[in-house]
Amino acid sequence: MADLPLLEATGVTIVREGQTLIEQVSLSVAPASIHVLIGPNGAGKSSLLSALLGQTPFTGTVFCHFRREGTVAFVPQSLPVDRTLPVTVSELLALTRQRLPVCLGIRPATRAKIGALLDRVGLSALADRRLGALSGGELRRVLLANALDPVPELILLDEPAAGLDQPSVRRLEETLLALRDEHGTAVLLVSHDIQQVRRLADRVTLLDRRVQREGSAAEVLGDRPLFPFLADPSSAALAEEA
Repeated sequence: MADLPLLEATGVTIVREGQTLIEQVSLSVAPASIHVLIGPNGAGKSSLLSALLGQTPFTGTVFCHFRREGTVAFVPQSLPVDRTLPVTVSELLALTRQRLPVCLGIRPATRAKIGALLDRVGLSALADRRLGALSGGELRRVLLANALDPVPELILLDEPAAGLDQPSVRRLEETLLALRDEHGTAVLLVSHDIQQVRRLADRVTLLDRRVQREGSAAEVLGDRPLFPFLADPSSAALAEEA
């Protein structure tokens, strides 16, 4: 059991309306590791995550070899929110954390737990802000906070850093590293940020409908990666300063 991957996908193929989105994709995610998916737009990265979550029909096999009672969490790239809903961040997070309806108030113990979750993603100041007033990046961090309780054994994230400023990106990365190092959580995430891939990835899969390359960041990216779909925010920032 100790040598088994936590997540193992073999020959995953998705065909939708006669179009093959991904074909014969195989990958494995080791326990307590960060595995990054890269690839151009339309490569099938989000479709693969959807298949792994059981949300999209596919052929092939997917197995999870959980070490403890398995918990899988997912942070999507976006989530439609009715901006007229009078629901705060704390009320959203309290919905599944207390039996008392949130319209009757949030219990002190629940509010303390919510405060700790928001602090981990750097959003303590937004606890009482309405969801409709959040930016896309802030909402994604709220969803990440929600995914941290209970601590998942496997977490899937679809471009979690999109729309975040650099301090928020670093806080996100610190959270993911802590999940891996302190809790043994396996992380599978989609990223277009070359520096983030280099900072985080234990393993990288380059997907373009099929698996094109797989290995360490150094093996997949090389010294000078020629992948136009990978952005380098640090280089862009330097160029702007110059």
